[in-house]
Amino acid sequence: MASDLPVVIYPPAEDGGRRVRVDGAFVGMAYTLLDIAEFLRRAGLEDVEASDVEGASWIEWHGGGPEVWTP
Repeated sequence: MASDLPVVIYPPAEDGGRRVRVDGAFVGMAYTLLDIAEFLRRAGLEDVEASDVEGASWIEWHGGGPEVWTP
């Protein structure tokens, strides 16, 4: 699965949440990979699972990869 939409996950905030942008728009704060998958489904990517998010080369991670949830 790949996306034509740019997806950027920002570094963890003090509470562990990570800002998520899809196609330049802020879509929410994620606290787990499941949150990111849900944001992507809402943005039109069907059947996205947490495992897809974890291994996606088309997601740009800032401040650590999918395993980093603490500041």
